[in-house]
Amino acid sequence: MTEREQQILAILRDEPLIPQQELAERLGISRSAVAGHIMNLMQKGRILGKGYILAQQQYVLLIGGANMDICGSTQRTLHSGDSTPGRIRCSPGGVARNIAENLARLGNDARLLAVVGDDLYGRTLLDASHKAGVDVRDCWILPDEATSTYLSLHGPDGDMAVAVNDMDILQRLGPERLADKLERLRNAAALVIDCNLPEDSLQWIFAHRGDTPVFADTVSAHKCQRLRPWLAHIHTLKPNRLEAETLSGLPLHSPADAGKVADWFHRQGVQQLVLSLGEQGTCWSHIDGSRGQLAATPISVVNATGAGDALMAGIVHGQLQGWRLADSLPFAQACAALTLASPATNHPSLSTTAVANWLAQHA
Repeated sequence: MTEREQQILAILRDEPLIPQQELAERLGISRSAVAGHIMNLMQKGRILGKGYILAQQQYVLLIGGANMDICGSTQRTLHSGDSTPGRIRCSPGGVARNIAENLARLGNDARLLAVVGDDLYGRTLLDASHKAGVDVRDCWILPDEATSTYLSLHGPDGDMAVAVNDMDILQRLGPERLADKLERLRNAAALVIDCNLPEDSLQWIFAHRGDTPVFADTVSAHKCQRLRPWLAHIHTLKPNRLEAETLSGLPLHSPADAGKVADWFHRQGVQQLVLSLGEQGTCWSHIDGSRGQLAATPISVVNATGAGDALMAGIVHGQLQGWRLADSLPFAQACAALTLASPATNHPSLSTTAVANWLAQHA
């Protein structure tokens, strides 16, 4: 779907009887243009008929962090205790929210469960997510909390040099709130969680998920340890080098070590493992014994924040399409490459067409 089609679908989910003229005025385009987009959506099977009845489709439920990313970047060497000229940008972020936005831009029904404060950042996050096609109706707005914020500094190579996160609000995303969304969880085609969630929330999710496959993002070497008791319940896990070493206790110096690390995770019960090894590429493994490696494509990195979330979105998208993990990974890696080349945390023009074009150019 195009970005405009995603915007139209997001509005129709809330207002299925909205007149085309009002829709046109809200989007700032002509009524004839709206009619053309509606026709395209009907041809794609996303709208079934009069009254804008939307086609029922499988959805992904995402639970975890939604925060404002404040990113400082410089082409000069960073020096401790000194000020460095550069650029500072704010953009919507948070692991679960980022994955939700990427999934929506890839044409999937992505539904987010997150908490934000009743402040400028919170309103901006929900509005931007909604415009990207994410269903945010089940998010909670807490008037007595500040929206989660993530501050990162990036040097000339584009990689993060240091970061600070203020995510205390996530302690309010506990089992008592999640219990109200039990049916959402059990009816989802896939569940994506991140390790920003409190330990009691993770425990509740794994105890009540039913048969919904769980895709887990480890977030950091510190927070990934919250998943240790629940590895047997995870369908797909995507750690980086340090996170995989922290959980398994095994060295992961190069792709040659990936096999032993993967075997350890599979013995714990993880069905699919995707190891992000940075410049050494991506290693993947399935519990059935199939495994492989994808080399990293040389690319000029503009902003590394969000690339891992785009990779996870591509993996989940492949699962929804019924692809094998071996077929999902090239698509997912292309999602990450496009995001690395974007100054924003999420590539604003990510789509299946953009990914297909990138894959064709780098075949």
